[in-house]
Amino acid sequence: MRGIITVIGKDRVGIIAAVSNILMEANINILDITQTTLQDIFTMIMLVDLTSPTLTFDQLSKKLNDKGEEMGLSIRIQREDIFNAMHKI
Repeated sequence: MRGIITVIGKDRVGIIAAVSNILMEANINILDITQTTLQDIFTMIMLVDLTSPTLTFDQLSKKLNDKGEEMGLSIRIQREDIFNAMHKI
């Protein structure tokens, strides 16, 4: 199973590192990543491998959300199948 992580917020040092560290600790590999900064707004989308995480999906979601609140960002994760179903025309 794969997941989609989105990050949006005011740009600052350490955003990618903070998210990547959570994923590393949970044994989750980053398959693809795109990020950009629009003026001072940071946006990032990650495709991640959820095959053998050390956390449940809900635990991971909470950990990412908590980190987002701590850093003043919106950090969300969705299962790829849910993401695709929501964006199907």
